[in-house]
Amino acid sequence: MSRQLTDLEILRELEPVAATNVNRHELVATAWSPHDYVPWGRGRNFARMGGSDWSPEQSQLSDVAKAAMITNLLTEDNLPSYHRQAAKYFSDDGAWAAWVGRWTAEENRHGIVIRDYLLVTRGVDPVALEQARMQHVSNGFGATAEEDARHKTDFLLSVAYVTFQELATRVSHRNTGKVCNDPVADRMLQRVAADENLHMIFYRNVCGAALDLVPDQALEAVADVVENFRMPGQGMPNFRRNGVLMAKHGIYDPRQHLDEVVRPNLRKWRIFERDDFTSRGEQRREQLATYLENLERQVIRFEEQRERRLSRDAHRQEAKAG
Repeated sequence: MSRQLTDLEILRELEPVAATNVNRHELVATAWSPHDYVPWGRGRNFARMGGSDWSPEQSQLSDVAKAAMITNLLTEDNLPSYHRQAAKYFSDDGAWAAWVGRWTAEENRHGIVIRDYLLVTRGVDPVALEQARMQHVSNGFGATAEEDARHKTDFLLSVAYVTFQELATRVSHRNTGKVCNDPVADRMLQRVAADENLHMIFYRNVCGAALDLVPDQALEAVADVVENFRMPGQGMPNFRRNGVLMAKHGIYDPRQHLDEVVRPNLRKWRIFERDDFTSRGEQRREQLATYLENLERQVIRFEEQRERRLSRDAHRQEAKAG
């Protein structure tokens, strides 16, 4: 019979794991300061300070890079929502509290450095950016649409979600740096992506320990997140438009989500090799396997459609040039 524990019991049982991983993180994390990654010499005053306000021709970023930068920054800006959820579902003392504080402080640097870069280089409209930030942070964010309806172990759902989410944002930041055509932006986003990877490892290790402790309950959380995953930028202004651009140009697309985010974590946890699930857990695992098979088919269809769209766009460009 698989153990069924409450959130409080799970937190208590896993606190030594959290403590070990907080210590590990502090040993391997790199200390860095946002100001060291911003090209301050490229900055100048805006109109209210006697300079000139932003205009589109000032930006050296492509439309794709702008969309990705804005999406990534607004995602980081919603840190108050993420902190609120972590503080709600984790303990407010001991190793859990130490992690929430450390993680929040590190995540805050990401929004600082990306915004400073965009303002100094005049990469995007700062007024529109601030309006979008106000709207997005005011709306808040929940891990999955099914969170309140289906899941009672909120801690497990939260840990499973952030494992996938941190890896997803690492992929998005890293690929955004590549399309900016600016070595400064690339270096900056490599630094941010490295943080995200370390955060993912903490959550992945905790989730792995939860699978050992309460296999069926943890699997339910993992499967719920995979099947209902929403990027943390969901709900921000122009999210769908920007997401389409990012997917079209390979910054974060369904193939990357499946092959670079979902499957690596499932392999690390040995979801399809474990033998400690009850019949209920095995049934849930079969449902997850079916979902992944369907997702693979959807990914293939997306890739075929994208190839056709890119081909049509290339032909149009050739026709214009001719």
